[in-house]
Formats: sequence, C-alpha cells, structure tokens
Amino acid sequence: MAGTNIKVLLVEDNPGDVFLLQEFLKEVTTVVVDLIPVVRLSEALNYLAKEIFDVILLDLSLPDAQGLETFVSTHNHAKATPIIVLTGIDDETLAIRAMQQGAQDYLLKGQVTGDLLVRSMRYAIERQRADNALRQSEERFRVALKNSPIFVYNQDMELRYTWVYNPSDGLTVEEMLGKQDLDIIPVEDAQHLIKIKRGVLTTGIGTREEVSITIKDSTRYYDLTVEPLRNESQEVVGVTCASIDISERQAALRERKLAEEKIREQAALLDVTTDAICVRDLNNQILFWNKGAETVFGWQATEAWGKNANELLFDEPSPEIEAALLQVISKGKWQGELTKLTKMGKEILVASRWSLVCDEQGKPKSILTVDTDITDKKLLEAQLFRAQRLESIGTLASGIAHDLNNILTPILAGAQLLPLKFPNIDERTRHLLEILEINAKRGADLVKQVLSFARGVEGKRITLQLRHLIVELAKILKETFPKSIRVSTDVPQDLWMVSGDSTQLHQVLMNLCVNARDAMPNSGILSISAENLLIDENYACLNLEAKEGPYTVITVFDTGVGIPKEILDRIFEPFFTTKDVGQGTGLGLSTVLGIIKSHGGFVNVYSEPGNGTSFKVYLPAVEGMETFSLEDLPPQTGHGELILVVDDEVAIQEITRTSLEAHNYKTLIASDGIEAIALYAQNRDKISAVLMDIMLPSLDGLTAIRTLLKINPQVRIIASSGLTSDNKLSAVAAIGVNTFLSKPYTVNELLLSLHKVLS
Repeated sequence: MAGTNIKVLLVEDNPGDVFLLQEFLKEVTTVVVDLIPVVRLSEALNYLAKEIFDVILLDLSLPDAQGLETFVSTHNHAKATPIIVLTGIDDETLAIRAMQQGAQDYLLKGQVTGDLLVRSMRYAIERQRADNALRQSEERFRVALKNSPIFVYNQDMELRYTWVYNPSDGLTVEEMLGKQDLDIIPVEDAQHLIKIKRGVLTTGIGTREEVSITIKDSTRYYDLTVEPLRNESQEVVGVTCASIDISERQAALRERKLAEEKIREQAALLDVTTDAICVRDLNNQILFWNKGAETVFGWQATEAWGKNANELLFDEPSPEIEAALLQVISKGKWQGELTKLTKMGKEILVASRWSLVCDEQGKPKSILTVDTDITDKKLLEAQLFRAQRLESIGTLASGIAHDLNNILTPILAGAQLLPLKFPNIDERTRHLLEILEINAKRGADLVKQVLSFARGVEGKRITLQLRHLIVELAKILKETFPKSIRVSTDVPQDLWMVSGDSTQLHQVLMNLCVNARDAMPNSGILSISAENLLIDENYACLNLEAKEGPYTVITVFDTGVGIPKEILDRIFEPFFTTKDVGQGTGLGLSTVLGIIKSHGGFVNVYSEPGNGTSFKVYLPAVEGMETFSLEDLPPQTGHGELILVVDDEVAIQEITRTSLEAHNYKTLIASDGIEAIALYAQNRDKISAVLMDIMLPSLDGLTAIRTLLKINPQVRIIASSGLTSDNKLSAVAAIGVNTFLSKPYTVNELLLSLHKVLS
C-alpha cells in the first residue's frame, strides 16, 4: 500500500450499502480511498482485467453469481489482490468458508465503521503481501511479518506452542515455546482459547473470533484466526493461529456506546423539563421538539418536525423575530420575551433563549431555542403592580378625606338645624337651605366613595341574599334605562348568602350597570347573573386576591363598545374616566373595587373592543339565615343629659353644641384629649356620654378613650372620625367602644347614636 492512498474495487449490488460505505470512508481523515463500485460480477472481472486494485470488497450475493462461486471467480482473476468479504449475519458461515479458500478478511455489514473498514483493508493488504512473501521465501515472510501487527504461532495437538513469531506485548518467544495457554495467561482466558482451538482440531475447519486476554495485568482485545495445521498427508497435526490487536477499535466502540448512552440520557432529561426545547436549522425547519414543547404549544413532535417554526408559532412575520435571528447569527445568542401561538390559536407569552449551534469546523448549522411559558407569571405581576398602584393612590386619597369630612360636618348639620331654629323663614330661604343640605350630602357621598376605594368602608354588615338585591335593581333599571336597552337577569334560587352592607353592594351593582348603559348609546343587552363558585387552590394561585373557599359571583355583562386594551389596567384608578367633562367623576369603578375589597372579595373584568364587557364580582359566601336591618328610627330628643363633645374643629364644636341643645341636651366642649380627660374628671357624675373624635392634637382620641375607661369603666362613649379605616374601627372595637359615628353625620344620626348608648 503506497502512501496514504488505497484503490478499492467494491462489488456490491445494494445501493444503500454502497452509500453507507462511501459515507463511512468520508469520515476517515488518515487515508484517501479511491472507491470504484460495481453491481455485477461480470463488471468486476472486466475491471480486474484492465486495472490493478489494492483491495477488493466483495459481497457474496450478486445478480449473476452466488456464494462461493462469486469468491472463486473473483479470486481466480485477482490472486495477488486481497479480498475482504462483506456479509450479513446469516452469511457468516459462508464468509468463513471463503476465508478458508483465500479471502483475507470478512466484515459484518451492520458493524462496519470507517476506521474498521480502513483497518481491515490495511490488514487484508498486509496479509496478502505476507502470503506473497511466504510464497517467495521464508526470509521475506519474516521481514514482512516483523513490521506487521499480526501475532502468528503454531501449536501441536496438545496445544503446546511450537513456533512463535511477533508475540504480543508482555511476552517473549522464550516464555511461550513449549508452554500451553494455561501456563502463561489467566485460567478463564486460557479455557476460552482452548475451547476455540479444540473445536478446530476436532472439525478441521478454521474459525475467527474476537477474544480478550489479560497479560501482566493488562487486558487486550484480539481478532483471532485459528486454522488447522496439516502434514503432507493432510492430517491435522495442530493449529496455526494469527491474531491482531484490536484494543483501540474496541475502545472506540465502547466510547461510541457511552456517547450513545449519554445522548439517550440527555434526550430523556430534555423530555423531563417543562420548558419547550426546539432545534431548527438555519432555514427555520424544526429538527427537534421535546415533550415540554408538546405541552406548551400543543403540537406533537411528529406534527412539528420539518415544519417552518415561524409559520407554526407566529401569526405573521415580525421585525422583532428578524432582529433576534440576526443577533443570534452574529453574536451566538439572544434572549427576550415573545408572544407565540399554540395549536389552538391562543397567544402565550414566553421567555425565549436562543443559542447558535456550530459544527466541528465552527460553521453555524442550527439554532437551539428554550421557551418558558410566563403567561400566568405576567398576569400575576400585572395584578400586583395594579394593586400597588391603587394602594398608593388610595393612601393619597384617604389623606384628604378626613379634612373634607370635618369641613362637611358643620355644613350638613347647619343646613338641617337652621330650619328648626327659624321655623318661620320664607320659602326661598328654606329652598336655599335644602340645596345646601343636598349638596353637602353629595359631597359627603363623594368622600365616602374615596374612602371606599382607599381603605374599604366597613358599613353595616348583615347576612343577606343577593337575589333580592338583583331583582330590586332590575326593576329600577327597566324603569329608568332607555327602552333600547334590554335588561335580563339569571339568578338561581339556591344562591349562597353573603355578609355585607346592602347599601354599599347596591351601589356597586348600580355603578356597574350605569357604566354598561353608557357603553351602549344606541341599543344593547344588559345581563345580570349570579352563581355559586367553589374556588380551588389552582384558581387561587392565578389571582392574588382570591382565597380557597365558596364564593358568590355576580356577573354584569353588556354588549357595548368594550374597553380598549391600553386602558384596561387603569379603569379602577380614582378620577380616571374616558367620559366627557361633566359626565363622570371617575370614582365609580374605584368605589366598586374599594367596597368589594372591604367585603373580602375581588373583581375581574373581561373586555374586547366591539365585543362588550363583563365584570365579575366575587364575594365570599357565608352560612346562615338572611337578616334585615331596622328602618331608621325617628329622632329622639334628650332629657337634659350632659354630653361631653371632644373635637378640635371649632365649626364642628359649635354646630354639634347647637344641634344637641336644640334637642334638649346640655354640652361641655373640649378641643383635645387632655382637656377632655380634665373635664370628665371634674364632672364625671354629671356627664352622661362622651362624643369623642379619634384624631385629636396633643393626645389622640384612642388614648383619651382608654384613660376615660380607666377613670370610669362604665363611661358611655361615641367614637367619631372622618377617616373610617379598618385599622381604626378595629382599634375602637378592641377597647370596648361599640358605637361609631362617621363624619359627616346628620343631626338625626347624632341623636340616634346618643339614644342607642343612653338607653
């Protein structure tokens, strides 16, 4: 074999096998193989008549010859050319017979690799040359064999070594001659070799096997050929053996198996992960699609393979995708958030990481994409950001509510008190006082809306049936809304009860219905429905404000213009409105949210421009019988009781003093907690009740109340404030004050509260 070139004649009629052999030889970089394939024996003989080949790869099954006939014909025409028989597993015995008649080697088609093929061709060529050298002279044989990796030896009928040449590493000729295998190698290896050689001695037929032998703590693998050794009478007198060290080939095979196992393990890991993993070529054709991708996008791997990734996962071409592709090609990686489509057409948001995969020469060949579905995560983040934004706005709003209520309290009380103090005023003046009272109440309602949003006004909670509230509301809507709007209700008879303030919940539904009316300027359908819903852990995880348990859900749906996506997150902000100036305060939905949150519930909205809007109000359900609040009692006058009024607002002091004295009460006035304690200590036997503002200078109302209770545990106290936060109400209730009067209060509310604590 000259240089690094091998000229090979391949006699094979299976195109697939020809292709595989060509591909295997392309992987070999240590030698250049000039492969000439033919499919018929006649073509091979024609080539052999004209050209010289280094080796012949021969399939024993051809269209114009079969079995040994194929080999004999080829061998007769190319005695000097080594022949390697190609065979399937079923033809192994036939291949061995061909070896016995002169073939230099045989290869099983299913086990061929590029390195194995080249090594076998080299071995065949060397063996052929060795045979030629033997025919020429013993000396030339020895010279040729000396540089060969083949270990050759003869053994007699007792399997003693009689001739050894080129022994394996670790042994010398002197150590082997006259010995048996059991004398020089481990028992297990020796017994295996003896069995092989005894079989040849018995049958007279040579064999070839791969064996492992441990010599001086080193295990090596050999390709062993054992042939019968005959005398001149053709009697078997021993065996002649040739072995070649194939340890490197075995190591390569083991490494290949380990690599394949590693690949299988990695593939299994890729299928375990919940991320969607996809590999696509530079033309965007999908090459790999794991189980996670099947789960996230809905496409099975068999459906995705070979498809264009952009057509499968995107609605239309996007500049963002093009930019990502350019970056991953130029920089090797890209990551960002993308909106992709599932098999059902649903849009999902994914955190996408792209990595460029290169071949052994460093040329880009594919793109690895790992997508994590973050749709639910982003939804929760949006809810959290909205809650934080509303909380900050609520803190600002509640800061001014207290002062506004203190301003409105004397205005409202004065407007109600003046007609009683001056019963003979003219009609115009009476009308002006009525306007003053009405607008003061409107201002108070507006402040209550701000407080409902900011902190959640507690109100009077009773166990109520929302079905009655919805039926009553529907009657009002049908009478007041335009006839072009059809109002319908759907409420089951077994609707669960809730604990709440009927007035506040009525306001919630009315606000939602008015908004629905405004969204249908021409005509439409307004639907109010209710249902029972048991929220489980999965649903609660997707909504920050939801908790596991039973809920009563009210749905207000309209077929109106819908809400644009860009303003959907802002609709619950106070003073945010899309209506024209003068047509709305922007407090309707913020009030809805505040009231529902104060009831322990939450609100979800679903809307698409042109397809209407649906508000879902979730209220925790409770057990129990429906209860009803008492009608407002008529105002009760006093019987000369002394009332200690504690407030830092002079206007409130004066109007409260006037209101009480006009209804047969006496008053003492204190401007802060310290003065209140001093007056009460001096007049404790005379004071019947204390009206105490919670927010006072010097000494706050709660501390003053605790001090009064220490002086007299039986003291009767009405707490009052313009800021009715849950924390304040809880603190008032905790120290034993059961009556709370929210500013601004009317004269009737003040008198009824006094009557309650004094009776």
